[in-house]
Amino acid sequence: MTNQNTLRDRALAFRALHVPGRPLILPNAWDAASARIVEDAGVSAVATTSAGLAWALGVADGDRLDRERALEAVARITATVAVPVSADIESGFAKDAAEVADTVRAVLAAGAVGVNIEDALYGGEGALRPVAEQAERIAAAREAADAEGVPLFVNARIDTFLRDAGGVDATLERAAAFRAAGADGIFVPGAVEPGTVKELADGIDAPLNVLVGPGAPPVAELAALGVARVSAGSSVALAAYAVVRRAARELLDTGTYGAQTGGLGYGELNSLLARGN
Repeated sequence: MTNQNTLRDRALAFRALHVPGRPLILPNAWDAASARIVEDAGVSAVATTSAGLAWALGVADGDRLDRERALEAVARITATVAVPVSADIESGFAKDAAEVADTVRAVLAAGAVGVNIEDALYGGEGALRPVAEQAERIAAAREAADAEGVPLFVNARIDTFLRDAGGVDATLERAAAFRAAGADGIFVPGAVEPGTVKELADGIDAPLNVLVGPGAPPVAELAALGVARVSAGSSVALAAYAVVRRAARELLDTGTYGAQTGGLGYGELNSLLARGN
């Protein structure tokens, strides 16, 4: 288990990576192998994708994965890499704020020093949690981490754009409330249009995180707009699984192996995962 001093140092290092105009770049990982691969590519930190992690465990995304299985996977990732790790914990694996606090304590025990907490609502009325309720959950996360003496980076995800539940004004309102509750950063997936990103970066008093993938502006353009964190989310996992499907269909349909071209060498990947074990 990672001791509190090491966790504190990693948390401070992770926090310092969020610089507007010089964004932290996160090609999100979903298991120990993908985390080790992106670390070897040169990332400064590893962040999990909740969707990719759920899929790897045989569960659909959207608050369906249980806390224990999710954080077991996070612990395997933190044990595999040397850089700081941030865990996407969906809406906290919790029915209320007290359980969010329990989750945050478990995140720290797993060795992660950042979390994403989303305001999307699954199975209830409306697309998003009410602002006051979500602020209470973020405050619980902040208080739980502070009580452990670890400056956990709490990244408040706002799904206004992703779920067509509001525009810039609604997002800024939520961001201000979540910042007041103790969030360190604001994550707005679905907002990639340069004018919108600029409005958000200028209007939010915190590092802005955007979600990227095919069709999004290049990182350099987002940096010039004031973005402090760039996440690939589930897109890398989706691309990897697309290779699996292409390879399977080709093998079954034509008996050929073209889709497997360009794969990592067995020895290369095995060596990456052997280090430190």
